[in-house]
Amino acid sequence: MTKAISFSEFGGADVLRPTDIDLPAPGPGQVRVAVRAAGVNPVDRRLRTGELAGIFGLVLPFVPGVEVSGVVEAVGAEVSGFAPGDEVFGALMGGGYAEHALLDAATLAHKPAALGWAEAAAIPAAAETSERVLDVLGVRPGETLLVHGAAGGVGTLLLQFARARGITVVGTASEPNHAYLRELGAIPVTYGEGLAERVRAAAPGGVDRALDAAGRGGELPLSIELTGSADRVLTIADIEGAQRHGVRFSGGADAGESYHQRAYAAALALHGAGTLRLPLHRVFPLAEAAEAQRVSEGGHLRGKIVLTV
Repeated sequence: MTKAISFSEFGGADVLRPTDIDLPAPGPGQVRVAVRAAGVNPVDRRLRTGELAGIFGLVLPFVPGVEVSGVVEAVGAEVSGFAPGDEVFGALMGGGYAEHALLDAATLAHKPAALGWAEAAAIPAAAETSERVLDVLGVRPGETLLVHGAAGGVGTLLLQFARARGITVVGTASEPNHAYLRELGAIPVTYGEGLAERVRAAAPGGVDRALDAAGRGGELPLSIELTGSADRVLTIADIEGAQRHGVRFSGGADAGESYHQRAYAAALALHGAGTLRLPLHRVFPLAEAAEAQRVSEGGHLRGKIVLTV
């Protein structure tokens, strides 16, 4: 047996409770990892409330967590490149809030010794999302991208990926996060009334594409106005809004193509160059997963929330 945090019913953070689960055995193409840290993401809340249960085929009880770092304990058949004792990080479709987790080798990468456990656990979901949305939106070097919710976990890596590709980013955030966005190479603007005028002032040449990573509700029609077309707007945070405004929605389950290895390579290239920024908003022990999700739901994050095991 191994310890985990799970929920047996949909609801608020209080449905998350400690539990014992069977120690998973890796199947073909899988790796069992002794978890050292797990990232906390908005998708964890949306699974917990049942919002995404149908999309992901959720079966209760469910252990949340879509990204971890840790040490390889066992490998299944048809796995090459990983062996017991390897330090790794990677993505999984649930199961990360636990002492042990199963991951597909295809979504796993070796962790550099100089990269901390908590920082490594903050990479997989944000990096994959960043790589995917830049591809799906078709943002090209020299273009300008508007990002709503730019100071969060996804925004933090997206801004760095974009800067490395020669893309200009205008990012919405609260005033206290403006200096942080400038450090990441973005042009900060304050969200709220008058946002369109502030964006036009920040990007007098216009905005080519827009990404909604905030899901506050008003970003999509404004983004369509600024880019000139719903086809140039993508949301990862507002499914209903996407349907209402004819905007594309992109989630990890609908990507169609795996972006994990490309995303990890991009992040590790920045790490190797000494320029990767992975700020942690707050770190909680695994037993405090419910409180970690409450803080995540409160928004206004700078970087990622991570659980340590």
